Amino acid sequence: MAAPTTEPHGTLSVVEGVLERITFANEETGYTVARVDTGHGAADLLTVVGALLGAQPGESLRMRGRWGSHPQYGKQFMVDNYTQVLPATVAGIQKYLGSGLIKGIGPKTAEKIVGHFGVDTLTVIDETPARLIEVPTLGPKRTKLIAAAWIEQKAIKEVMVFLQSVGVTTSISVRIYKEYGDASIDVVKQEPYKLASDVWGIGFKTADAIAVAVGIPHDSPERVKAGIQYALSQSSDAGNCYLPREKLLEESVKILTVPTELTSHCLDELIEAEGVVAEDIPDPDGYDPDEPIRAIYLVPFHRAEASLAAQLRRLLEAPDDRLASFATVDWDKALGWLKDRTGADLAPEQTAAVQQALTAKVSVLTGGPGCGKSFTVRSIVELAQAKRARVVLAAPTGKAAKRLTELTGAEAMTVHRLLELKPGGDAAYDRDRPLEADLVVVDEASMLDVLLANKLVKAVAPGAHLLLVGDVDQLPSVGAGEVLRDLLAAPRVPRVRLTQVFRQAQQSGVVVNAHRINSGKPLELKGFDDFFLFVEDETEDAARVAVELATTRIPKRFGFDPRRDIQVLTPMHRGPAGAGTLNGLLQETLTPSQPSRPEKRFGGRTFRVGDKVTQIRNNYDKGKNGVFNGTGGVITSMLLEEQTLVVHTDEDEEVTYEFAELDELQHAYAMTVHRSQGSEYPVVVVPVTMSAWMMLQRNLLYTAVTRAKKLVVLVGSKRALAQAIRTMSAGKRFTGLDYRLR
Repeated sequence: MAAPTTEPHGTLSVVEGVLERITFANEETGYTVARVDTGHGAADLLTVVGALLGAQPGESLRMRGRWGSHPQYGKQFMVDNYTQVLPATVAGIQKYLGSGLIKGIGPKTAEKIVGHFGVDTLTVIDETPARLIEVPTLGPKRTKLIAAAWIEQKAIKEVMVFLQSVGVTTSISVRIYKEYGDASIDVVKQEPYKLASDVWGIGFKTADAIAVAVGIPHDSPERVKAGIQYALSQSSDAGNCYLPREKLLEESVKILTVPTELTSHCLDELIEAEGVVAEDIPDPDGYDPDEPIRAIYLVPFHRAEASLAAQLRRLLEAPDDRLASFATVDWDKALGWLKDRTGADLAPEQTAAVQQALTAKVSVLTGGPGCGKSFTVRSIVELAQAKRARVVLAAPTGKAAKRLTELTGAEAMTVHRLLELKPGGDAAYDRDRPLEADLVVVDEASMLDVLLANKLVKAVAPGAHLLLVGDVDQLPSVGAGEVLRDLLAAPRVPRVRLTQVFRQAQQSGVVVNAHRINSGKPLELKGFDDFFLFVEDETEDAARVAVELATTRIPKRFGFDPRRDIQVLTPMHRGPAGAGTLNGLLQETLTPSQPSRPEKRFGGRTFRVGDKVTQIRNNYDKGKNGVFNGTGGVITSMLLEEQTLVVHTDEDEEVTYEFAELDELQHAYAMTVHRSQGSEYPVVVVPVTMSAWMMLQRNLLYTAVTRAKKLVVLVGSKRALAQAIRTMSAGKRFTGLDYRLR
């Protein structure tokens, strides 16, 4: 093995060595810090940094790069690129096989295989894998698994070697191979922009970098059209269903750096080819009612919005009524019966909401905390069931569905499970096969995006009643659209807004301060034992105190379980008080590394048994009816040899993830306020600092505070809090649902 050269710093050099361990890897950028044995043994390992994406411990590497030094860590080798040299020694082969590279082979199995075949091990696996049956305890099933995994790994390596120069991550290389198989390299070379639409985790920027590498011109119409669709996709990620044509051209030119004329021409071609949809709709700002804007939609969002409006009109205008008996009911008698059942009178607003839900085919119930939404919903369900109506209850998240079940005593489920969504996103229930329900109640409706709302409303039978319940002052849905707000803006949809805060709720600092935030008033901190502020002006200090409160001080004083009961919520993912940093600090306190606790490093994160995690994309292929963005859970087991772990979700389902899929999971000890929507926790701890000044808005702070059932603890600066309370949200999203409902 070649020893490292001693060229002066800055000169291109070549180093060979065995990769001993990876100490840090950023799965997004590919930047890696690793320790390499260059022939001097474990006591004198070399630190290497840079482009080591995809390299595995045990591999022999030939690395090209430059020597440098770090003020804290000293001499290191900065890698520009590397090639793999298969290990030639028994020890190297054993480390290579036992690194977790090949599914079905862990350290113990690697030791047995190498002990049997010695230096010929890799040749045996590659050329005559059936001989693995010779190894004691390796049966035929395990032998086939290892052989198949070896072949797949070789194919993935070929793809990765090609993609490495443009910064594609290991996990995405695996996804490309799973999508296209042996055609992977051909697709990457010939149709790189296809990756952005076909492979989750690849956006336009990555596809564009690949396209440059394979020689596609900067002003290629294929590139420009892909960039326009990317600009629309980015906009939908920000909540918009469409963009006005001029704004879309402006955003696209920024991304593409090509002339506006070329972009406009390519947009026209896209419209003609039905790659996007153009429609004239009224100006959403209402500046000129006689001058419509040209709205440009991605096809799925246009279909969903138009369909949702049509389905809502269909329900509103249905001649049949499955709850017709309530049109002639004696309400005094019915409400008297209800009081005997519940032991409480309804306030006038609540009475109006109950009557509306049971007599109007589509209705909306909104209001803030402490105003009696929950009791109103329970009353509606009680009366409907008394008339033997079939009532179906649903919510967008597992936690919200559980809460609805506890409230009403009737089974509630997530919207996804209710509709029995299948791989690909199609629902088992739709207009042709509607739900067997006379009344459908959906809680936390502010979370419904236009795609999910369309699937739901399609499945409601004509004549059935649909009640959407939610707090319109919370953050809008993570996905595109503002369904609840648009319905409240459409005059033809009946609605009741509860405004009276009940006396019992007025004793709660959580409720009182939620309403004060919503009204733009300063917090009231005196006289409450469920709402606290710890003033910390420096962001790092706020992060440290938030972690200390969540893991030690709150559990000690109030008896809450730090993992099960306490949730840290933060405005942003990045930064010293962002969810990413806080998750690392909280994990090290609550689920530290232990020899008895299995763990898997993936990118810049380490997953351990016991970790709180959350899903960050919709995956219709997982679980019984898919696993969806925002689904939370706990890692309950990890099988290193099989390269899988199991998450027990909030919906009481065991879901298996392969290690290559771990970019679908994030730790959830801390999470962004957006990601917490629809959930409720006994305690929330919220760092509010000026480092997140762009996100400090009234509806964000209001949403964070209203996630708590029993206790809110804010940590941060008074200046940041004042800004959040003072700042209204940026404004309405670009949606056309309210216009279509008119």
